[in-house]
Amino acid sequence: MGGDERADEGRPDGTTDPTERPARVRRLDPATAERIAAGEVITRPARVVGELVDNALDAGAGAVEVAVDGDGTDRIRVADDGHGMGREDARRAVERHATSKLAPDGDPVGVASLGFRGEALAAIADAARLELTTSDGDAVGTRVVVDGARATGGDGTDVEVADAGRARGTTVVVEDLFAARPARRESLAGPAAEFARISALVADYALANPRVAFTLEHDGSTTLSTPGTGVTDALFGVYDRETASRSTELAASVEVRTNGGERPSVDVSGALAYPSVTRASRDHVRVSVNGRPVRNDRLAAAVRGGYGRLLPDGREPVAAVDVAVPPARVDPNVHPAKREVGLRDAERVADAVESAVGDALTGADLRRKAGVDTGIASALDPVGGDGGERPRAFADAEPIGTFRDLYLLVEAGDELLVVDGHAAHERVNYERLGRAFADEPVATAALDPPATVSLSADEAAATEAHADALGALGFETEPFGGGTVRLRTAPAPFGRAADADAFRDALASLSGGEPKRDAREALLADLACHPSLKRGEIGDLTREEQRSLLDRLGECDRPYACPHGRPTVLAVDEATFAAGFGRDR
Repeated sequence: MGGDERADEGRPDGTTDPTERPARVRRLDPATAERIAAGEVITRPARVVGELVDNALDAGAGAVEVAVDGDGTDRIRVADDGHGMGREDARRAVERHATSKLAPDGDPVGVASLGFRGEALAAIADAARLELTTSDGDAVGTRVVVDGARATGGDGTDVEVADAGRARGTTVVVEDLFAARPARRESLAGPAAEFARISALVADYALANPRVAFTLEHDGSTTLSTPGTGVTDALFGVYDRETASRSTELAASVEVRTNGGERPSVDVSGALAYPSVTRASRDHVRVSVNGRPVRNDRLAAAVRGGYGRLLPDGREPVAAVDVAVPPARVDPNVHPAKREVGLRDAERVADAVESAVGDALTGADLRRKAGVDTGIASALDPVGGDGGERPRAFADAEPIGTFRDLYLLVEAGDELLVVDGHAAHERVNYERLGRAFADEPVATAALDPPATVSLSADEAAATEAHADALGALGFETEPFGGGTVRLRTAPAPFGRAADADAFRDALASLSGGEPKRDAREALLADLACHPSLKRGEIGDLTREEQRSLLDRLGECDRPYACPHGRPTVLAVDEATFAAGFGRDR
């Protein structure tokens, strides 16, 4: 019986009484349980920053300073000018489940503060060396030091308390994060990627709390700064002057009728970039609830829904929207990181957001910049000299007109083909680009002078993290200070260099976790889209140019779908018309 000498003891049949078997499931001692819980709360440096910023905002801070060394495991410093703490509160703040934000019998639903569990400082102290210096305005402040970074046993909770000099407010320094947990440290991404997470998080907080000044430093250099003077200035600090100047502020109060007959007010505020300022990924729709940055697909979709058809196909808006609802209608305790919240009457709140965004954009100056050169002459040249025979796909097709300045009407045997001129031209350009990019290295053009590209703080961090992959796509950059990079080279299909928008889209693809191959395909699709024929230009094509577009489309490997998967050609056969008109064929 597996070497168990007690196998024959107990019951006559040789089995063991289940009540006498040694227990395998044991209760953990409190110290071990707390260390495991700390690991669940603090999973990476960005979580440390988020917890400390929550505390700073709950303390009524008007300014929050965040400084990070390396990937954040070496050192994180968060300082604020909030109301600070006295000696006893400071000592108790590093104990687990000690909080000033929730009554002993309180319900997290309805809590108005960002933090409420009383776990942040204790959890951080279990995973790192934590030094808290605080003052509530008294002549002498307090310094509390807890070092869990080197703890290999015990509870690691020896607390040092001493006098300190500090103006009103709190400073928390976290060092040697995960020093005693090498597996957790090794599971982190590279330094640039970890800092990119921190940068994106601080940007979220800055836009969700535009009346608070935020600064973010990385290895001694300021990467983000907002003045705390309003959401447009915050947009400028997180993005750039162009984005801020081409935006409109949102401020609306909407009464929501609930299932219970109540009519709570929902305040929707923030900043909306014009539809001419877009990105390739959805990461730039930043949503917060009562000042707490959250991931909420329904609210983010409501923001995009407010833009409606103003956005170009395949593009996403840049927007920061805060939704203020009565605290009793919010449950912030549905996610370990408090990055998701539960909302009562969520659909009605989302409808209110969509309506407010749509109303704010109505009447705003949404004029777009002049269009780019379409390059129609070269794009419609045959691939192989004079083209020879017409391609089989559209060999018997003849253009007979256009509809709505976008669609080609084409007679092909017994069928009427309706060709989306933009999608068709996009497919032609995409496959031409694919051939041009087929052999390494990617054809590039040196930009003289280099193009200056203003990036948000998280985009700048991502540029550093993905420098090699961007280089493989043909983009060579160098830092130019203050969230700005200089684009020295760019991919140049047919001798035409890609622009800053293509660079941003490639960066967004890489930041979204796409492998280099997928990012390359996304870049090709984007490069193909920008110069392709637009509505209005297709109606100006001569009959010969329409014929050439069909020929080039027929030469494509996949002529019936654009690079984004939309169809290029629809067909209606003669029998359909005959049936509709009650005719025999």
